[in-house]
Amino acid sequence: MTLAPTRRAAPRGRLALATTALLSAAALVAGCSGPPPGADRAGVRLSATTPPAKGEIDSFTWASYAEPPTLDWIQAFDYPQNTILANVCESLMRWTPQLTVAPGLAERATNPDPTTWVYDLRPGVHFHDGSVMTADDAVHSLGRQMDPDNAAAWAQVFQNVDSVTATGPLQVTVKLKRPDSQFPQYMATAAGVVAAKAGVQSAGKDYGTGGSLDCTGPFELGAWDKGQSIELKRFDDYWGTRAKAKKAVFRFLTDSSARTNAMRSGEVDGGYLIPTESYDRLERSGVGTLYFGEGLSTVNLNVTSLKGPLGDVRVRQALSLALDRSGFVKAGLAGAGTVTGSLTTRAAWAGAPDDVRAAAFAHLTPTGQDIDRAKALVKEAGAEGSTLTVATSAIGQDVSLLATAVQAAGARIGLNVRLKSIAPNAFTALFTDPEAREGLDLFPETYYDSVTDPLDLLANFRTGAYQNFGGWSDRAYDSLVDRATAEYDPARRGAIEAELQRTASEQLLWIPVAEWPTALFLNRRITGAPTTIAYLYYPWAADIGAAQ
Repeated sequence: MTLAPTRRAAPRGRLALATTALLSAAALVAGCSGPPPGADRAGVRLSATTPPAKGEIDSFTWASYAEPPTLDWIQAFDYPQNTILANVCESLMRWTPQLTVAPGLAERATNPDPTTWVYDLRPGVHFHDGSVMTADDAVHSLGRQMDPDNAAAWAQVFQNVDSVTATGPLQVTVKLKRPDSQFPQYMATAAGVVAAKAGVQSAGKDYGTGGSLDCTGPFELGAWDKGQSIELKRFDDYWGTRAKAKKAVFRFLTDSSARTNAMRSGEVDGGYLIPTESYDRLERSGVGTLYFGEGLSTVNLNVTSLKGPLGDVRVRQALSLALDRSGFVKAGLAGAGTVTGSLTTRAAWAGAPDDVRAAAFAHLTPTGQDIDRAKALVKEAGAEGSTLTVATSAIGQDVSLLATAVQAAGARIGLNVRLKSIAPNAFTALFTDPEAREGLDLFPETYYDSVTDPLDLLANFRTGAYQNFGGWSDRAYDSLVDRATAEYDPARRGAIEAELQRTASEQLLWIPVAEWPTALFLNRRITGAPTTIAYLYYPWAADIGAAQ
């Protein structure tokens, strides 16, 4: 997306399981220990976290590029929602700054057979309304994701779930229709959030737009000044380590220059998703530090329509061959990214054997420009002079410059590429609203994984998948997705995923452009925040405190 799901996107993305003692299905997590600390990526040093805080603070202020349309966790697929919600609502399992899975609201997860997952909940956990968490709350919370009337962004995670039942006061048992290697991993994302049943039911349709969220996190929702800011207050009855800040305030600054200036002036103390055009200014500002961490993110062009010229794979190939990826990485990502022909990041394959990784990256989309070949493909397809519409936005230059690069590439090979400007606050709608995508052929997307598993992204091209906006369908591909999903052994699953990667590359269902690390800025007053993309599901704000 750019600034949107992974996930699973968002949509959104997903992560690694490294808690073998937690999960009885040890093969599921073997080898998935997340990215190595201190790894290098395109000249920048990657780290998992920042120096630990030395004490408490009264408050800190954080920059957000957009206001969340809702804080209902079942719709939390994009950066603005999850960056805030990760500190308020907690899941059965927990994503760590090292991109591994650890106990969350469930102190133990077991897998007695391939279609059963049992979650034993922590005793004495208080919701923000003062009530104590029970299995009934967890059953109700997961049930909201499964209710088709709710149109949950995470509904696809539950497609293999047959039932969720309370099998004890503090025990929840999930029965699957068939083995599902992805489901237990997603329980560390917003898909696994547990909130108080009574509070959610009482709020009704207003849940997530104001008042309490009745979750269990280290912060609770405070004042929401619509269009301006959201305040989080420390929850002193939190079951875990108390937050170091009494208050966190999220400021909505849709203009990238305004966000940067606010950080340089001290008006805000920090932020994730730093505009790439601001890297140099912030590094030289002297008021704080710019950090980079593993993002599990790929910048790509999401093909939203196969009804027009892009319905011919030769046109998709031509546009890809005409793209100046190196120029985009240098200008659009300030040199912090890496050109790639893969839709999946290399870190997503951390748990796969060497031969599987080699197979997965053996047949990738060419990344070098070949204008003559691109022109020939356009001519072969009979697409000379055809018009394509690409979304652009002022979110940051990673979006606007990629859209411009597509326009320039099209012009060189005989395609007429038009740009359609989308307001930053409306960009999220491209992932949720078919009408918002009406008339678009492509839009820039930074897709982030929410689990360290390439299937998180590759499953998007299954027939009817949430982000299969182009409507591509292939029964053989669907069958491979089903086989990979059902395979708990990471080596065997990886071999299937390598086949999926090859097909996605050949078909160019999205056009890969670059890998991109996560960027974080902290002024000299505060420290403690993780640098990796874990901030989407880990209560990162609780770790922020005094730097001195």
